[in-house]
Parts: sequence; structure tokens; C-alpha cells
Amino acid sequence: MSVVGFDIGIMNCYIAVAKMGGIECIDNEYGDRCTPAIVSFGSKNRCIGIAAKHQSVMNAKNTISDFKRFHGQILIDSIDQTKFKRTFDLVLVENKIGMKVMYLDNEQHFSIEQITAMLLSKLKSTAEIDLKRPVSDCVISVPYFFTNAERNSMLAAARIAGLNCLRLMNDTTAAALTYGIYKDFPAADEKATIVAFVDMGHSAFQVSICAFNKGKFKVLATAFDPYLGGRNFDEILVEYFCSEFKTKYKLDVKSNIRAFLRLNEECEKLKKLISTNSIDIPLNIECLMNDLDVTGKMNRAQFEELCAELLKRIEIPVKSVMEQINFKPEDISAVEIIGGAIRIQAVKEKIIQLFGKNISTTLNADEAIAKGCALQDPGNFFPK
Repeated sequence: MSVVGFDIGIMNCYIAVAKMGGIECIDNEYGDRCTPAIVSFGSKNRCIGIAAKHQSVMNAKNTISDFKRFHGQILIDSIDQTKFKRTFDLVLVENKIGMKVMYLDNEQHFSIEQITAMLLSKLKSTAEIDLKRPVSDCVISVPYFFTNAERNSMLAAARIAGLNCLRLMNDTTAAALTYGIYKDFPAADEKATIVAFVDMGHSAFQVSICAFNKGKFKVLATAFDPYLGGRNFDEILVEYFCSEFKTKYKLDVKSNIRAFLRLNEECEKLKKLISTNSIDIPLNIECLMNDLDVTGKMNRAQFEELCAELLKRIEIPVKSVMEQINFKPEDISAVEIIGGAIRIQAVKEKIIQLFGKNISTTLNADEAIAKGCALQDPGNFFPK
């Protein structure tokens, strides 16, 4: 049986369905397979996805993003503000963390389950339009490190959205299923093929090692850093240019939320360009604040020097996952990489160094998890 697979990331979402004899990720109303995990509230309507992202700078206080990690949280004071960057206000809703926004010209409070349900409803509608039939059964991805409270909160959000979540699938398990479903592996009584899956998304880093035999696979070990992702590299650039612009233009970018969000967007674009070029890349922003145009530049060598401490943090989960099963790099047959931030050149080079072999890009780095979620097989292929 095949179901709709939802990869609900902290930054972006993907939807996978069975069609045309295979599993495909589908387009949203903008013709884009990627739907931002953003909900924006206005005086007349509510926007979700790409439309909400377009409002994120102009309507920052009422735009909810990066909210996935608030699932299961019950105390506002327990939130580490250095790890949860936000522009919106938190409140308690039924003794759980929620969000305060101005919606339809009234102050309203929404729980994290309600916010996530709004996003899931949008994804459900997108899937129904593509499939031309109602959608109910689904599989939703979650990180390995999600606690029972966080998982139950995600299931509650699915119920509010009218979805029957058959299971929550761990991110790298879903990727492993996508990897193995079409490949030919050794028979059950033969030595298994060992594959490492390395996932760096917007806000988390996960590593799993799986053993594949014909018709099934087993997750041998997993390790993670829940606060290491592409966002950290963006923040390094933002801090650098905030400091530079303060010296060069006497601008305190952090004091202006719109200017700060615009700088974040431009630094994210710059990070992607740095990863594919070794020359100096310019950063130009018109009328950043106080009617001043700003300019700066960065190259890959400078970027990697600034991010040296972040790159060191990659070593801890990788070494941990190898130690758990007493494996050496030569025991690994292949290293598959997934996640948007994995495209950073310095990150790829670090992974190659740690595993002692070239990385493999068999999987679509963005869509592999959603496709794995869409493969609901009642046989032995799923790990118990």
C-alpha cells in the first residue's frame, strides 16, 4: 500500500505520492516542490507556505516560522533563546507553548499543534489537488531525537488537520528506505551491505548506519546534534556582516527587525553561492535601513575559517555512531548525504575526511525523506 508522505522540515516541506509507477514529489500551486514551513496571519486572511514567506519581512511579528521544535515544550522559560530564533511572541495555551498573533484585527493565541495543523492542511490540500482524490492516510517524518512528547504533539496536529497518520518515520530511516527499495542487495544469509546516511538540514545534523540485505534493512546505530544545521552557518555570516556594517556604515542592523530579516535572507543566498564558487562573492542590499545601501564580500576560505568550530561539531556524531557498533571507516560500503545544508562544500569535505571515502549522491538531497515516507510496505522491509 502506498500513502502520502510528508517531510515536515523546520524550514521547508515536501510531499511525495505514488504515481506513474513510482514515488514522486509533487508541485504546489506555485509549481515548486518545496513549500516553506511558514504561517502568516493578517488583518483579512491567513497565508501558508510561499505566500507566507513573501510576508515574513513586512509582517514579522505575525509570521510563524521555525516552529517545529516547539512541539512537546511546556515551559516558556525552558526555551533556550540562543537556539530558538523567533520574531513572534510565545504564550501558554492549555498549559503548552503556543504563539500570540494579531489575526483579523484581534489578538489570538494558537497552540503549536494548531499552527502545525494549518501547515498540514495546506499540504493535504496540495496532495488532493494533484491526486484528484481525498487524502487521509499519511506518514510524517520526524527527527530521531524527537521525544515521545514531541511525537505525540505531531500526531495531535495531524488529527486536527484531518489526517490519519499511520506512523511517524525517522528522517534517515525514510531516506534509507528510498535508497534501498530499488537496489539489489546480498541475500539474507550473506554479509550485509553497510551504508551510512548523513543528514544536515536547516537546524539539525543526523547520522545513521544501516545494514541492507535483500528485502530488508536494519538501522544499526544513530547519532545526532539537534542544534547543528544550515541555520548556524547563516548566523555566522549574519554576525560577520552586522559587525562590518556597524563599523563601515554606523548601522545597528539588529535593532531593526526588517533589516535584520533581509540580511538573513541575503546571507542564506550568499552561503549557497560560496559553496559553488571559490572567488570573492559580493553582498549588496539596497536601502537596508536609514535609506543606506550596503555592500560587502566573502569568499570560501574566509567562510570556512569563520565556521571552523561548527565544522568540528560534525565529528562528534560521526565518531559516536561508529563507536556504537565498533565500526571502522573501511567497514562502510557507501556514505549517502541528504539535507539542504549538506551542499556546503566545507561540510562535504569534512564528511569525506571522517569516513575516508567519497560521498555518494544517489538520493535527491531534498526529496529523499518524503519519498521514503510515501513507501508504506507491510512486509519486512521496515525496521521494527
